Amino acid sequence: MTATNIAIVGVGKIARDQHVPAISGNARFHLAATVSSHSGLDGIDNFETLDALLAARPDIEAMALCMPPQVRYEAAAKAIAADRHVLLEKPPGATIAEVEALVRMAKAQNVALFATWHSRFAAAVEPARLWLQDKKVRHVSVIWKEDVRRWHPGQAWIWQPGGLGVFDPGINALSIVTRILPEPFHLVSSTLEFPDGRDAPIAATLRFTGDGGFEVEANFDWRQTGPQSWDIEVETESGTLLLRSGGAEMHVDGRETLREDDAEYDGIYARFAELISTRDIDADLSPLIHVADAFMLGRRVVVEPFA
Repeated sequence: MTATNIAIVGVGKIARDQHVPAISGNARFHLAATVSSHSGLDGIDNFETLDALLAARPDIEAMALCMPPQVRYEAAAKAIAADRHVLLEKPPGATIAEVEALVRMAKAQNVALFATWHSRFAAAVEPARLWLQDKKVRHVSVIWKEDVRRWHPGQAWIWQPGGLGVFDPGINALSIVTRILPEPFHLVSSTLEFPDGRDAPIAATLRFTGDGGFEVEANFDWRQTGPQSWDIEVETESGTLLLRSGGAEMHVDGRETLREDDAEYDGIYARFAELISTRDIDADLSPLIHVADAFMLGRRVVVEPFA
């Protein structure tokens, strides 16, 4: 099978840490170029702009867009118009409407579009979904706390409008919960803590209610030091499920049933290859909708400045 030539647009930390190794490890892709105005990758053809790449390299069939969400829509629209398949790093865009527009464009152009949620490809997520599919959920608790300085050093865009703040990691938790729960849920209250002088929150406390009467409580915080916390606990009438380490571990009633190393981006690129082969679209916006609702219902609390 001939490998698909793919380009990475936006060569930042996530591209170097996750996308490059995953592409290199997948025989169905060949990393043919990058787009970066600052620095590319050794031995890989680099272009300063997407326009330059699209004009010079018609052989590149797919694009992985890894730039901040605030500027992703224009790049995705250009790539789709040029008949390129598009993978969107999470969150897929700065607004729901712009991602919906990209879906319409991709359908009209008959190209693949993949709005990725990497945490859904954690090893224990699908086993958790299968375990829960016939269970009656009573209560869900989500604790997602990490150190922003460790994961986003010097990245100003995360504090700007559209950068999501603490929802950049928090949306990972929501992507898992929306995948594993057997019934949908919606937001009923939101408290957002904004550092003085910043346009995005550093912490959030959310409460949801499910169609079956259960509650989901979520606490997101970017001020965690020491061990990081990425846990989801689901209490059901038939026992308690616990996902730990962002979905890498699964426990049922206190007994560990699964623990595997991170291979989330390997799963993403396996899925993208499937979508390219069928020219299909995978763009579930439910995690982004919950974040938008959190901003709409959010009670704003100003906290100490973040520097």
